[in-house]
Amino acid sequence: MKTLRDIIYSVPLNQAIGSTDVEISEVCFDSREIKPNALFVAIPGTLVNGHQFITQAVSQGAGAVLCEKLPKQLEQHVCYLKVENAAKALGVIAANFYDNPSSKLKLVGITGTNGKTTIATLLFQLFRELGYKVGLLSTVQNQINEQIIPATHTTPDPIAINRLINDMVAGGCDYCFMEVSSHAVAQHRIEGLKFAGGIFTNLTHDHLDFHKTFSSYLKAKKAFFDQLSSSAFALTNIDDKNGMVMLQNTQAKKKTYGLKNMANFKAKVLENHFKGLLLQIDHQEIWFKLVGSFNAYNLLAVYGAATLLDQDKDRVLTTLSHLNGAEGRFDLVSLSGVIGIVDYAHTPDAVQNVLHTIQDIRKGTEQVITVIGCGGDRDKTKRPQMAQVACDWSNKVILTSDNPRSEKPEQIIKDMVAGVLPNNQKKTLSITDRKEAIRTACHLAKAGDIILLAGKGHEKYQEISGIKYPFDDKQILVEFLSQMN
Repeated sequence: MKTLRDIIYSVPLNQAIGSTDVEISEVCFDSREIKPNALFVAIPGTLVNGHQFITQAVSQGAGAVLCEKLPKQLEQHVCYLKVENAAKALGVIAANFYDNPSSKLKLVGITGTNGKTTIATLLFQLFRELGYKVGLLSTVQNQINEQIIPATHTTPDPIAINRLINDMVAGGCDYCFMEVSSHAVAQHRIEGLKFAGGIFTNLTHDHLDFHKTFSSYLKAKKAFFDQLSSSAFALTNIDDKNGMVMLQNTQAKKKTYGLKNMANFKAKVLENHFKGLLLQIDHQEIWFKLVGSFNAYNLLAVYGAATLLDQDKDRVLTTLSHLNGAEGRFDLVSLSGVIGIVDYAHTPDAVQNVLHTIQDIRKGTEQVITVIGCGGDRDKTKRPQMAQVACDWSNKVILTSDNPRSEKPEQIIKDMVAGVLPNNQKKTLSITDRKEAIRTACHLAKAGDIILLAGKGHEKYQEISGIKYPFDDKQILVEFLSQMN
């Protein structure tokens, strides 16, 4: 076991009451998980304030408490530490507790509104194919070489992150690629981590339920790059209007990628089909299995990052050409003459990107039928926008449930309907039951038509009133399309 003195190294303390030479068995911020001699970190959360559970933690055997406000009653056998920001301190403490595992491999973070999962997954697959042992922290799943560990958040809490990276180090991993969400930056979940590089994808409307303003959302993303050291690289999408903003205050080596503007890593889309993309990168023409210009950006970011990590360019491109994207990202199904696409698109911009890609590839005579919903207990302002985008780019739109969570699905659909313009009302249906909505889309489709299921992507559940019911968009789509035979 480590001493408290060791694991609070470099944490600025306002006050310490008791000895810091006590041995600490583990670090916890959930009082229900406290074990004897644990350090309990009381964090003021958005729903629950950890300070309310200090007494419970001490009664369960906590040997030390770190908090922002000391409790009125102090126990003599417990060491109390007062800090300005407990969440920020937890990141540093978690890293110290696990011997700073992120410094023992090359950790690369990917942030932005769209594309994080695809880039992280492609980097993981690429470096595995190049012969390295690799870790992955993503929305779809966490992975240590072949071992898959289910993911509950885009970016886990600091203790879980450091535990996972420590396990990666123990498994001999040379690299770890992780998604860095804006929530994680704002809540200091990546505090104490040492990054070898950071990648910025794009910034569009999302998470305003949490950040409140777009400016705050932007600042959260930018803060990730502000934290990078001079030994790291910062790779940004120069075609995004906020791409260079991300690099304004970073000490890292600044690099860019793009399709439109001059960049360190530049590509040109030569062909775009449902079977893949033909890109020109560094004067070479390469065929990739991924579809759409948005995936051209993702592939270019991966190529740039791999090059900055000193990998052979030709080998990187050859290997990338064989790889598939992340599950639930422009995931294609072709049955009964109908093309089905399952995609995680859950922002107005992401929905438009997918539908724009379909528009570029389609022949023009077929129907595009979009099934779309919006998540409950999330940013309500994007609901009418998503419906409007779907209507603008589709022949038929079925508004339905996504993960309504604690909200009434009918109300969410009503919020979406507000974005349907009068001239689009005839092509719009509202069906609350998502399975029935998918069934209806399949019944409306004829040979040659295209069905887009937007919003849930890789998810294998539908969350309704606090309960997660088994639900798989792709599985259900395959089931109904098969019946068309």
